[in-house]
Amino acid sequence: MKNLILLIVLSLYFLFVSCFKSVNKSENPKDIPDYYLLIGTYTNGSSKGIYVYDLNQETGEMKFVGTSPDISNPSYLAVSADERFVYAVSEDDLEDASVNSFLFDKVTGTLKFVNSRKTGGAHPCYIAVDEENNFVTTANYTGGSVSVFPLSENGSLDSMSQVFTYQERPVGDLPSHIHTTFFSPDERFLFVTDLGKDRIYRYTVNKYPENQSFLQDPQIVAELEAGSGPRHLAFHPDGHSMYCINELSGKITVFRYNDGFLDTIQSVDSDTTSGNVKKGSADIHLTPDGKFLYSSNRLKADGIAVFKVNDDGSLTSIGYQTTGIHPRNFMITPNGKFLLVASRDSNCINVFSISQETGLLSDTGNKIEIDKPVCLKLIFKNSH
Repeated sequence: MKNLILLIVLSLYFLFVSCFKSVNKSENPKDIPDYYLLIGTYTNGSSKGIYVYDLNQETGEMKFVGTSPDISNPSYLAVSADERFVYAVSEDDLEDASVNSFLFDKVTGTLKFVNSRKTGGAHPCYIAVDEENNFVTTANYTGGSVSVFPLSENGSLDSMSQVFTYQERPVGDLPSHIHTTFFSPDERFLFVTDLGKDRIYRYTVNKYPENQSFLQDPQIVAELEAGSGPRHLAFHPDGHSMYCINELSGKITVFRYNDGFLDTIQSVDSDTTSGNVKKGSADIHLTPDGKFLYSSNRLKADGIAVFKVNDDGSLTSIGYQTTGIHPRNFMITPNGKFLLVASRDSNCINVFSISQETGLLSDTGNKIEIDKPVCLKLIFKNSH
């Protein structure tokens, strides 16, 4: 009898432990936190503005949440550090070129329009916001300029406080085409790429300007080979290396970064398929652990080039993954498991899994159909 009672007690105990573990497995932690995926689009088709999807970074699955109020050509987005505000350019001609502010609800995933300002330069194609949410900067592509806008506490854009226009144009030279305004990891500097003049500029950032200018002391810190076309930048997580994807040459320039200065250590092909025809490299990102780097290429054999990052920051090519047509912006999930690509001319977002051992990509088959996607950003999702 005692043995029977002991057997029953032990059975109940193990059943309780099993149930407890099962509950904890699914509820503690609350699985892998989901994110909102924000998608900027070109609106000369069926898209109407910024689209919001729910993204599970553990599975790579996405589900539609909603859209922003109508906005013209939000081709690049920036999210404030506290994720309360989203800023978007309207990549239009001079008359309509603007920067827009939205309040973002992290519970419902909704975007509420705050206000808009003219950029003073045509076709703004990139936007960045400082960590304190005090200023946004825009890269105005055909305007050949950088615009600066102070921000109010409610996220609204104040009147433009600075504009830098690059007008020098030697005979036969291309005009300035400003493609990126990119903060250094410590935000002491802002780097600006000039695709037309094959230069990278650097500004000193005055984070608490009061009556002084936000951006000061402009300098040319890199002169690239003629015809390079510097486009987007990425810093290694250790802060010692900076990478530039060159749109026109299809090459990646690797810089050693030290206190605002750049020393070139390598130039490596991102696009190896186009031969001598026009190239169209677009975007560049590293995995969160800094082990692998990826760059997107368009116009021929559209896809993502894969590189291993060596101890000195240099790159070794290890693979290539084809994507949809015209892969523009792409992003890597915070856990480093997935790479999402905005394939503009295939009208979809492709999802690729990242091998944690090799860095190579595999198509998951997950994708969403959306007209002319061009920019991807993530916001952490609050459940309540």
